[in-house]
Amino acid sequence: MPPSLPLLLLWVSLWLLPVAAWPDEPCPPEPSAGAVATLVERIAEWDDAYYRRGEALVSDAIYDQARARLVRWQRCFPGRVAEPPRPSHPGGEAVHPVPQAGLTKLPDEAAVERWLSRRDDVWIQPKVDGVAVTLVYRRGELVRAISRGDGRRGQSWTERVKQLPGVPQRLAEAGDAILQGELYLRLEEHVQAVSGDAGARAGVSGLMARESLEADAAARIGLFVWDWPDGPPAMEARLEGLVRLGFAEARTHSLPVADMAEVKRFRERLLHSPRPFATDGVVLRQSSRPPGEVWQAEPPAWAVAWKHPAREALAEVRGVRFQVGRTGQITPLLELHPVALEGRTVRRVALGSLARWQERDIRPGDQVVIALAGLTIPRLQEVAWRAEERVAVPAPDPDDYHALSCLRLVAGCEGQFIARLTWLSGPRGLALPGVGPGTWRVLVEAGLVSGLLDWVALEPEALSRAHGIGPVRAQRLAEAFAEAAQAPFGQWLAALGVPPGAEAALPSSWAELAAITAEEWQRERGIGPERAAALVAFFAHPEMARLAERLARTGVEGFAVR
Repeated sequence: MPPSLPLLLLWVSLWLLPVAAWPDEPCPPEPSAGAVATLVERIAEWDDAYYRRGEALVSDAIYDQARARLVRWQRCFPGRVAEPPRPSHPGGEAVHPVPQAGLTKLPDEAAVERWLSRRDDVWIQPKVDGVAVTLVYRRGELVRAISRGDGRRGQSWTERVKQLPGVPQRLAEAGDAILQGELYLRLEEHVQAVSGDAGARAGVSGLMARESLEADAAARIGLFVWDWPDGPPAMEARLEGLVRLGFAEARTHSLPVADMAEVKRFRERLLHSPRPFATDGVVLRQSSRPPGEVWQAEPPAWAVAWKHPAREALAEVRGVRFQVGRTGQITPLLELHPVALEGRTVRRVALGSLARWQERDIRPGDQVVIALAGLTIPRLQEVAWRAEERVAVPAPDPDDYHALSCLRLVAGCEGQFIARLTWLSGPRGLALPGVGPGTWRVLVEAGLVSGLLDWVALEPEALSRAHGIGPVRAQRLAEAFAEAAQAPFGQWLAALGVPPGAEAALPSSWAELAAITAEEWQRERGIGPERAAALVAFFAHPEMARLAERLARTGVEGFAVR
């Protein structure tokens, strides 16, 4: 029997209050009118594709981050930031008997804990990654299936859903029921932390968009019922009732939680244990909630989502700088406004090559999507959208940098010169203890090193004049530098950056190696014309000859040039 009007009003007053506002992030710098217009336009474009065509142009994580940015701007700069226009008739023509409400997404552990602190009898379940659907049963028979759409209206999926063996066409108990759930792509032993979303949502969306489904494709779609709006008011009774009706999966994957520790344990298990579906977080539900007739197509107060750590992040490019490596390769680095990604703060991402940057034409103000390669190295996924104003970015000329450029510190050479010194002291060079790029940068800034071997004869007194180098460290550095003279000839060659292949002619002296012609180098196994030319150029370079002479004067064996 439907509840009386006073009872309905009581439900409304108790349950349809907004979720308490969490402490706001500090306001960012005020965006330009162009930046606001571009963000609003982009979200409207994504909404239109999703609501009209069921097509997700970006991942949930990127959409959520863009929306969060818009909301923050609206809060910080009221009146300046409009809401993106809704697509006309976004949901479709089929009316949901009970609105399908999205969930408030809590940003972090602290927000989850605050939400829990105001409630008891809370249950947790996976936030299954698929496409939402409303199922309507009359006298036990499935009569309607409606896609989520805008929460009020959706597309009629009745005929397609009736082709799915994973959706009961008849309830185990005769009667009427309205169910809300997720159609998901069945996966074999899916571990979220390893495989991510595995394209699950796009996969099921694609299958549901087909005019007809083959039997094997239909069998790949499962159903997770996450609510029963006209069912029992208490969670445990609803879950048990769903089992009796033939929907056991929600009961299997739902648990009561008493505190934050239990929520975190469930979330960790969800990330690292095998499941038959992809997930994008957890859902927390208070056991009791109002009946479906008072629901709105707005996030309710009785349920929230806590998503998995984002595997992608939307970042704004602050600037572009170019790093020249030891061999002259130019690597563009995008400097980003810091973003959190899988528990890390990411401030920059490398593009790999100058040609890749030129092809992508990324400038300050552009919005990019980044992810972690192998869970450690940030990588560029794509350009989400471009800044309206295209700021000029001067790039180095690749003709100025090569394997034998910047052997001394001259204008425009600091990056490659320090990279050479870093290689020289590193594990594939002299393996100098406690000497890395920071050490070399300090010595260069102090004016103590402007050539590759200026450090060899530095005394502790001179070293201690460099910023941040005290007497003790200066003594250790001087000792490490003095010991380097004892390194063998082949190790010194590697430290100076000799091209691969020279080891084939060892043991030899510098003079002997410098006398080898390109044709003679090519007689060695694995040395072709290009490498042979590089070896000849290395030993013939005047600055390399001067370095060899200096090493010979220092007493390093094998470096006499005559």
